[in-house]
Amino acid sequence: MRLEKKGSDMNAYELCQRNVVTVRRHEELATAAWMMRERNVGCLVVVEPAGKIGGEKPIGMLTDRDIVTNVIVRDRDPRSLVVDDVMTRQPVTVWASASLEDALQRMRSGAVRRVPVIDDRGRLAGILALDDIFEHLGQCVPFAATPIRREARLEQAIQPAMHP
Repeated sequence: MRLEKKGSDMNAYELCQRNVVTVRRHEELATAAWMMRERNVGCLVVVEPAGKIGGEKPIGMLTDRDIVTNVIVRDRDPRSLVVDDVMTRQPVTVWASASLEDALQRMRSGAVRRVPVIDDRGRLAGILALDDIFEHLGQCVPFAATPIRREARLEQAIQPAMHP
């Protein structure tokens, strides 16, 4: 299936969220977790200054899952850790100009649900989530879910009759 928008291919930048919640590697983990809760996000992009070109470049990702699997399950004190202790280094990224098919392929091969979107100089331009792509697909092909919904409604209608 080709994912298109009115005759031209949609790219990762056009679909990504541009308001990215970021954190620095030296921040306390408890502060990062608080930021996640306050901003209602499941991940933070760990960034550092991009130098003379300006902006920030992604150097890692910190997810709520990272905190659970690397801190809570291992009974470590989150107040004694910094982001750098727990973050995933060298995150899977996609170029802003990447097609959605390419972005999906990178996400799949990296086994990730969210990827930083970077510009042609490697600077953070946004974040793309599987949910963003699925929402776009749902708008492009709204009838795709109709048979599934119809089947679910039919099952619900039959269920009471089968179990009086």
